[in-house]
Amino acid sequence: MSRAQLFIMVKEPHPGRVKTRLGRDIGMTAAAWWFRHQARDLIRRLGCDPRWQTVLAVSPDHEGLASRIWPRHLPRWPQGSGDLGDRMGRIFRDVPQGPVVIIGADIPGITPALIARAFAALGDHDAVFGPAPDGGYWLIGLKRGARPVPSGIFERVRWSSATALDDTRASLGKAKIAFIDSLRDVDHATDLRVAGTELK
Repeated sequence: MSRAQLFIMVKEPHPGRVKTRLGRDIGMTAAAWWFRHQARDLIRRLGCDPRWQTVLAVSPDHEGLASRIWPRHLPRWPQGSGDLGDRMGRIFRDVPQGPVVIIGADIPGITPALIARAFAALGDHDAVFGPAPDGGYWLIGLKRGARPVPSGIFERVRWSSATALDDTRASLGKAKIAFIDSLRDVDHATDLRVAGTELK
């Protein structure tokens, strides 16, 4: 069986280019600082687990591939152009066969146990989601076997909306879908307070 691969999507943490909604609450520099340290902590927790290969999906491509911010020992994958669906779709279509899970870097509650649960779910399901309370999702995984990943898998997804998860499920047709724990990402100052409470 092909080795499981975990892709963590990261952006270079420049003020005004990451976590802009959070930045409107706490300032763009503070939001970029939070994202940088949150992402590095997450990579540290997940990046050395032998149960999967961790890959950093970086953006912008050239700057991310040469960045000194992220750990050098992990392979990097350029996200490329387009919206979130375009970028995730390329990962699912272009990497070697085997189970692939993609997560964002701005969810404080992700643990190795949750990632292991997602990969385990792909043993007898075609896809797995980690839902978010706002109608989106913090994790998506596909088994990726003999059948190719649909080229239009994310074409009709309304990103950053309450229908993002339902739209993505619809694009998967009759695929057998599993769900793991719901987690909250951090988009506003109130989310920071909730995340701090949950992590104590």
